[in-house]
Amino acid sequence: MLATPMSVMDDYLDGLAPEQDAALARVREIVAELVRDAEEGKSYGMPAFIYAGRLDGFDLAKGTIRFTPDHLVPQAVLADIIRHREREITAPS
Repeated sequence: MLATPMSVMDDYLDGLAPEQDAALARVREIVAELVRDAEEGKSYGMPAFIYAGRLDGFDLAKGTIRFTPDHLVPQAVLADIIRHREREITAPS
């Protein structure tokens, strides 16, 4: 059986404390469920989800959500943010 190569996201999660890994893995699962075409990549040196290749030219600091394992972003809020961003990206110009 061939081993699958680790992604940037896997490498990042692997270096975290277990509770941080679990918190970020949760976000990863929600993104994968809601936006199946999102790809895992890297932006500004950090793991990122790339949808429709449109991260270049955006100030991603304004879209940052900081959270801790003890104070997670509620799943309903994450779902709303992800859906909203998907609509922004796919809306006709």
